[in-house]
Formats: sequence, structure tokens, C-alpha cells
Amino acid sequence: MHVLPDDQIRNELKEHDLKGWTIQNGKLYKEFTFTDFVEAFSFMTKAAFHIEKMNHHPEWFNVYNRLSVYLTTHDAGGITSNDIKLARTLNSLK
Repeated sequence: MHVLPDDQIRNELKEHDLKGWTIQNGKLYKEFTFTDFVEAFSFMTKAAFHIEKMNHHPEWFNVYNRLSVYLTTHDAGGITSNDIKLARTLNSLK
């Protein structure tokens, strides 16, 4: 797995219509907002099954109805196609 250059990442985000995802500190980032904690937690639970199948675990932080997600491939040292794929999966679950 190789790290994607920033211009390719931006193109991938546009090409796959990954609205809301940006690059922050060398990671893909998005904040999801839900109606309440239960909806946020339900999303995280649903996502966990897909994440485990991919064996590609995000850095995520939940506070009440907000979920901040950071994606990077630690083994590669940056954003890879696995991160783009996981961003697509997470967007499809919302």
C-alpha cells in the first residue's frame, strides 16, 4: 500500500463524491452530526462491522451527537486507497 499524493486524494474525493471529507494534518477528516447520542452510537455500531471486515480501523471521537473521524494508514505513513474506500463506506452508511 502506498501513500497517495494530495492532488490525487483531492481528485479521489471529488470523483467518489465524498462530500465533507477534507485533509487535516495528513489524514482524511470528516465530522458527522446526528440527531442525538443514540443515532451517533448506532452509526458507529453499524460502521464497526464494515471496519472490522476491512481490518482498517479509524481514529474516531464521539461527543454526544457528533462523531469526528480521521483516516490514515499507519503502516504506510499516510493516506492510501484503503482510507478512500473506508470514507466511501462511512458515507454510504449515513
